Amino acid sequence: MNEIIFFGANREPKIFKNKPYDIKKPIQFRFGNENENGKQIKQISSSKDYSIIFLFKNGKAIEYSKYLSQNPSIIQIVENIQKASVGWQNAAILTIKGNIQNDRIIEDIASGFNSIYLLTSNQNVYGFGSNDFGQLGLDSETLKKTQKPILMMKNVSKMFSGNFSKHVFLLNSNQELFGCGNNEYGQIGLGESVTEKEETKIQNLTKIQNIPKGKIIDIQSGFNHSIMLIENEDENQNPKRKLYSCGNYQYNGLGKNKHENTKRELYPFIQYNKQTEDYHEFTEIKSSLFENDDNILEISTGSNHTLIFTSKGKLIGFGKNHYGELGIGDTNYQEIPIQIELPELRFNEEIYNYHLSCEYCRSFLYYSPPSFSNLEEDLIKLFRRKEFCDISFKTENGEIIEAHKLILKYRLNQNQNQLEKLQEIISNKSIKESNQIFEMIYSNNSKINPKLYYEIKEIINSNEKIEETMKRIYLNENEKDFIIERKEKQYKFPKLILIMRSELYRGMFLSVTEDKSNKVTDYSELSNKSFQIFEYWIYSNQIKEGIQITQEIINEIQIGIDYFQLNQTNPNLFDLLINKFNNQN
Repeated sequence: MNEIIFFGANREPKIFKNKPYDIKKPIQFRFGNENENGKQIKQISSSKDYSIIFLFKNGKAIEYSKYLSQNPSIIQIVENIQKASVGWQNAAILTIKGNIQNDRIIEDIASGFNSIYLLTSNQNVYGFGSNDFGQLGLDSETLKKTQKPILMMKNVSKMFSGNFSKHVFLLNSNQELFGCGNNEYGQIGLGESVTEKEETKIQNLTKIQNIPKGKIIDIQSGFNHSIMLIENEDENQNPKRKLYSCGNYQYNGLGKNKHENTKRELYPFIQYNKQTEDYHEFTEIKSSLFENDDNILEISTGSNHTLIFTSKGKLIGFGKNHYGELGIGDTNYQEIPIQIELPELRFNEEIYNYHLSCEYCRSFLYYSPPSFSNLEEDLIKLFRRKEFCDISFKTENGEIIEAHKLILKYRLNQNQNQLEKLQEIISNKSIKESNQIFEMIYSNNSKINPKLYYEIKEIINSNEKIEETMKRIYLNENEKDFIIERKEKQYKFPKLILIMRSELYRGMFLSVTEDKSNKVTDYSELSNKSFQIFEYWIYSNQIKEGIQITQEIINEIQIGIDYFQLNQTNPNLFDLLINKFNNQN
């Protein structure tokens, strides 16, 4: 159940054997059979002439490489692959078991021009690889490259780096933006005064002033330019997104018309004046193609071209088009946004699940429903189980949809009024939309349907991670209705959480013949210290601080995982304990 639309260079490496080198109009292709779940696309990442990696939902990936002729190769990694990021001539792969950095979880990776960046769960960013342009945030004269990750910045919520860019952006939790690296054409957006000083290398992370008002949704970095997506509210308090660009104008195109001939060839004979052609600050890109009631869902930038996908299913592009990477049927350069004619989309009703991937000289539009962390998946599975549902809502057609009040209580800020507001919203929605709303509440994942998410964001705690919600339930003794007795000590759990996290208790509570009263279970194999670790991790996916890990504890936890038939998540509890134990010693 996947769909991939492709256009651009079909060479180095070549994907299609019987197609020309340059595919100038979008074509469709698929992997596997229609019902082959393992071949559902999760992500696409590629470089100029190094490789193209297709990552699937089952954690497997295949790679087309210029070294492998026209035949793809399965990437031989045992652990599930979470993300792939291909740079200029380098690649980074994040797996379940390979994501520990300084006793923290690596939550995201990004590749730049021969450099790689890591974002950890404690909001630190590390970088390694090339630092020729200061893209690691350090003096490039003294540190040309590093083979080990070095700390670049703390308190980072997002990082932005293009596969071919020699510059990087880091956004902190206060929506302050910092950048470093190559700034020869003003692509970091620091302003005219910096460029006038001929500061082509920004070697230290520098705060970017004069950022357009609004929430930064995304920044796409090209070879010598940058595109920013900002969200504000319009006059009707609906979310509205706008595009801004800065950097090199001549070959990248910044979505702005500076010449009379907007379809000039790629290398026109035009006198290039760096002082007048480049934009040194982020300035708005305006187009009737994404104005009014249409909204921008996603953007992607290759080295020199940009694609935009909208809520009405329009695909729009501008910039370099030498290989047909704009999909408009020719190789004419496009200064301003132009709409691209698409084949009919197979999943048009789920337009929010389409994603873009622009690389050096090729472009992809692909269908990929959102994926979740295992804890989020457990919560959604819990929502779909009706045995313990204790609150009902009516949809617009009078259909009943049920949910778990305990989870809603914490996702809706423990406010009874919010439940009433939720009912008011659901009463105007179809059963399909209602299910999407609840799945967004349970998972806090707006990508399921951003338009609907905007309607509920005022009644939920959208800044709180799922782990934080679970910890609040963990701390509230009044919400716990089942006792596990451990020698002289008792531990209380909500049955809902045990159903979600343990196959043993799922079978116990959902059995037709089993007594579902507040029974006491005696399990004495775990020491109290081991059980504290076990208990805290069930709620948070984390190891409780302040507990010294010993080999005895590791052995006990391994037995406990088997006994409770624990649903292992990312990160794996046993691997976390081993890592913490090794770091202690």
